[in-house]
Amino acid sequence: MRPPLLEIRECSMHFGGLVAVSHLTFSVKKKELIGIIGPNGAGKTTLFNMVSGLYTASTGSIWFNGEDVTYLAPWHRSRKGISRTFQNIRLFPNLSVFDTIRVGAVQHCGHHFFSSILQLPSFHQEEERIANHIHELLRFFSLYEYKDRQATTLPYGDQRKIEMIRALVTQPKLLLLDEPAAGLNPTEKKGLMQLIKRIQEQFHIAMILIEHDMPVIMGICERVIVLDYGVKIAEGSPSEIQSNSKVIEAYLGTIRHAKN
Repeated sequence: MRPPLLEIRECSMHFGGLVAVSHLTFSVKKKELIGIIGPNGAGKTTLFNMVSGLYTASTGSIWFNGEDVTYLAPWHRSRKGISRTFQNIRLFPNLSVFDTIRVGAVQHCGHHFFSSILQLPSFHQEEERIANHIHELLRFFSLYEYKDRQATTLPYGDQRKIEMIRALVTQPKLLLLDEPAAGLNPTEKKGLMQLIKRIQEQFHIAMILIEHDMPVIMGICERVIVLDYGVKIAEGSPSEIQSNSKVIEAYLGTIRHAKN
């Protein structure tokens, strides 16, 4: 039996006296699409920061593709095959769509310093390979015609796509999507759901999706994990999660608190 692609083993994250994530354990199979849900402050983005290396787990360990990556830096984890997007769009204000995505491809450049300086044939061949890869991704996302436009001038939904392309150009095995439906209208959300499924099928990668929009999570995820105050309170199929009494109580409790 092949090991999981990602294993979170008894991980906790402390910020002084605050426990953001507590003794969390779960795994993700290769090519699996799972969702992470929970009320605000449940520890979802903290979890992504731990997996991507922005935070080092206070306790526990993180294993990726059979290797302990708990203490690896973010760039090292990216090279191993972990990539992510962020809840707030982070695009370079003065770069074109192509150049914004090109930044993500740097780690896979095959040419060396001297071949770049001397403009050797190997340098041009590598640059052509990278450009072709970016063009393929832009076509897949129906954004090729905007490749020379300044990225931040595109509509919000397209900027979300650019972030996803920049993550995919790193050739990940695991893609972390932090609230990709945030700020999208209902039509755009339907398109996003179709796009995520196409990405999974086309690139054969695993994905973890944090999202507050329940129709998006329940409509595309194979498995859902629910966090509440940093603790995993449920895990199962979308139908199992929807009927779970602990999950219902967590969300209804949040609603009642907001009303008071």
